Amino acid sequence: MIRTFKKKMTFLAALVLVLPTLAKAQEFKAGKFPDRIILTWSADPKTTQAVTWRTDSTVNNSFAQILVEESSPKLDKPEAKEYQAKTEVLKGKAYETANYHSVNFEGLVPNKLYTYRVGDGTHWSEWFQFKTAPEKDQAFSFIYLGDAQNDIRSKWSRVIRKAFATHGDARFIVHAGDLINRSNNDNEWGEWHFGGGFINGMIPSIPSSGNHEYFRDEQRTLTLDPHWRAQYTLPENGPKGLEESVYYVDYADVRIISLNSQMIVLDSTSLKAQAVWLEGVLKNNPKRWIMITYHHPIYSTAKGRDNKEFRELFKPLFDKYHVDLLMQGHDHTYSRGQNLPTGVSGKVGGPMYVVSVAGPKMYKVDVNPKWMDVFAENTQLFQIIKVDGENLTYTAYKASGEVFDSFKLKKASKDKAAVFTDLNKNKK
Repeated sequence: MIRTFKKKMTFLAALVLVLPTLAKAQEFKAGKFPDRIILTWSADPKTTQAVTWRTDSTVNNSFAQILVEESSPKLDKPEAKEYQAKTEVLKGKAYETANYHSVNFEGLVPNKLYTYRVGDGTHWSEWFQFKTAPEKDQAFSFIYLGDAQNDIRSKWSRVIRKAFATHGDARFIVHAGDLINRSNNDNEWGEWHFGGGFINGMIPSIPSSGNHEYFRDEQRTLTLDPHWRAQYTLPENGPKGLEESVYYVDYADVRIISLNSQMIVLDSTSLKAQAVWLEGVLKNNPKRWIMITYHHPIYSTAKGRDNKEFRELFKPLFDKYHVDLLMQGHDHTYSRGQNLPTGVSGKVGGPMYVVSVAGPKMYKVDVNPKWMDVFAENTQLFQIIKVDGENLTYTAYKASGEVFDSFKLKKASKDKAAVFTDLNKNKK
């Protein structure tokens, strides 16, 4: 009797531990209706738009429909152009295996508002809107977010939503790596998509992979989370073997470049390959503004996080080709500083380095803050960056919506470094 009672208690204790995990898994389980709908780009943002979504594994035939937005409720009409989706299976545990579908809308008109939906012909999503990039240079803004990583649904969601509430007309969102904490964890990706919600279906994402998007397989090979290429449809214009994790997108008069810093700091072959590729992309750049996003900072705020080889190989390229803004994550603090060859603040100088954090995981600034003009600890932030001709305005907001940091860059041509103006008093 006692032995049986103990067995029952052991079983109940195990059940108590397992049930929350199972409940969360069921919460993020795929169904016949599309979910995790997200916009990215794989080609020219002026005339194309990629969309990716998920269903359960029974939905093998999916479509996307698109119309020019005319404010009419009569959307289910023959004029809607229909695209057949590409479908791939992402295998996981029984409740995680799902189909991911993608479409690249083509032949779109620049600077035009469109409405679209995705589904299998019976189970449709709601209609979403997006706007194509302008044909000519015009003012626009975008959102930049540092690491989400931990407590994503509970504590990160409000940050991306506040960013959207602050500037709902943002043209895209840059994510600087560590979007989740444990690679290949479908529940955490479920939380990340939950946090972004309909925002992801309206504003394209430009994500960079971080160290937490990687794991080592049975052969100890560094491997990118299979969710990455399944759920994002990104440009394949990067080095061979790094497609969709190293890439660039041209939007208006800006070239946005995403590097894979996890492979840079852990793989010497990738370090050199990305440097060679980057120089080619910078040398042949027709745009005025150059912005690069990656995860590991080349100037860190934390002891033991100095990426010396990364800095020594890439910094000369940033300087030579007048890169304007480096959007980084990883350090779970906020810092920004301008690397000025002249050594005089306010003069024409080098790139602006920014580290930011959107999620709740926090570290200390425990290095000599020589390179930092502004820094913060224990603060969740988002950034809005506005580009208007030769002027760039950068504003960092706390999760409350309070402005924390702001500066301007003025750049007359792509062949000269931008002139910096500090717009706040949050100096160190």
